[in-house]
Amino acid sequence: MAEILPFKAVRYDPHQVRLEDVVTQPYDKITPEMQTKYYERSAHNLVRIILGKAGETDTPAFNVYTRAAEYLHDWRAGGILKQDGEPSLYLYSQTFTIPGTRDLTERRGLVVAGRIHDYSDGVVFRHEQTLSKPREDRLNLLRATRAHFGQIFMLYNDPKAEIDALLKTEEEPDISVLDEYEVLHRVWRIHDSAVIHAIQQHLRDKKLLIADGHHRYETSLAYRNARRTAAGSTDSSSPHEFVMMTLVRMEDRGLVILPTHRIVHGLPDFDRERMLEAARRFFDISRIDLKTENRSATTMLQEAGENGTAFVAVTRQGPYLLRAKKRAVQAALKDISARQRSLDVVQLHKIMLEQVLGISEEAIREQTNVKYERDAFEAISEVRQGANVAFLMNPARIEQVRDVAFAGEVLPQKSTDFYPKLLSGLAIYALD
Repeated sequence: MAEILPFKAVRYDPHQVRLEDVVTQPYDKITPEMQTKYYERSAHNLVRIILGKAGETDTPAFNVYTRAAEYLHDWRAGGILKQDGEPSLYLYSQTFTIPGTRDLTERRGLVVAGRIHDYSDGVVFRHEQTLSKPREDRLNLLRATRAHFGQIFMLYNDPKAEIDALLKTEEEPDISVLDEYEVLHRVWRIHDSAVIHAIQQHLRDKKLLIADGHHRYETSLAYRNARRTAAGSTDSSSPHEFVMMTLVRMEDRGLVILPTHRIVHGLPDFDRERMLEAARRFFDISRIDLKTENRSATTMLQEAGENGTAFVAVTRQGPYLLRAKKRAVQAALKDISARQRSLDVVQLHKIMLEQVLGISEEAIREQTNVKYERDAFEAISEVRQGANVAFLMNPARIEQVRDVAFAGEVLPQKSTDFYPKLLSGLAIYALD
C-alpha cells in the first residue's frame, strides 16, 4: 500500500534570491564544469549543499558534509530558505521540447512525502542495481543535514488519470523557473484537505516504480533503519520514515525515455573483424553505407527496432546494423528470464559486451571499459577520437521497464534515461 503525506516544504524565498541562480540538476548529473558554474551563479546555489567542493585541508570534522549542514542552517536562519506554514502537496509541471524533435510537451507530477518501504514489501520497486560509493556519499550528506533536497522520481499506473483529474488549477504557480536546458518548471501548492485525502485514497492500491533516484532511495532506507536501531523501536509517523518523491503516472504523455548509447574503449586487443565474426553467431549484420542511404543510422535503427531488437555498432570503418537472431539469442540467454531476453540492452550487455568483447560484469559496472552517452553524435565522435566501438541504442519502453521491475528483476545499468530531470531545490524535505 502506497502511503503519501503532505509536508511543510522548505523553499527558497524568491524575494531574496533569483530562483534560476540557486536550483540545480540532480547531483549525479552535475559535471565538474556545471559545478563550477553553479558556484559562480550564486553564493546560495544548492550545489554547495548537494555536491560541495572538497578542500585540501578537509578533515573528518570539517568537510563537504559538515559545510553542507552549515549552509543549510545559515540559509534557514537568514531567511534565504523558509518553511511553508502548513503541510501541502505540490503539483509539479515540466514543459519541454523532446530532444531531437520540435515537439513541445508537458509532464505533470505530484511532490509528496512518501513512506519508505523495503523492496520485499511489494510497494516500491527498482529497475536497476546501485553502487556502494554513491550510496555512502548520499548517506553521509543525509546524516549531516537531516534533509532531502531532491525528489525520488516515482511512477505509478493510473490509466484513467483519476489523480490528474484532482489536480486542475487555474491559479498562477508559486514557482516558475527556466533551467539551462530550456525546460520550464512550475510548482503549485495543494493544501485543500479534501483534495489531499482523495489523492491519498487513490494511491493506496498503487505500486511505485523508481524511475530515477535509486541511490537516494536506498540511502533513505538505510538511514531509516539506522534511526530505528538507535531508537530501539519504530514510530511509523517519524519524518525519517518518509522520503520526498515526485509521483508521475506511467501513462503521462510527457513521460519521455531517451536512449543511452554505449562507448567501448581501452581494449588493447580490439579487432573489428574479429568482433563482427563472433557477433554473427547471434546477430544478422549489415553494413550501413551512408553514401547511398537517404536515412541516418539512427533512423534505420528506429525502424529495425519496431520489428525486433537491434542496435548499431559504430566502428572507425563505418556503422553496422545488428539484428538479433531470435533462436541463437534465446539460447545464449537461457538463464535469463524471457522478459529480459527480448530486450536489446540485455542482449548488448550479456552477448556483445561480455561474450563477444570479453568485458567482465565488474568492468561494466565500474565503467572501466564502457562509457555512456545520451547524444549519438557524441558517441560517434568518441570512436573517431580513438574509442574501440560505440553501440547506438533505441530507448527502452516504459512497459518493458515496468514488467521487469514488477517481476522483481533489474535491468543493466543505464538502461533508462528519463527526460527531463527533476530539479533539486524546488522543495526541501527537512527531517527537523
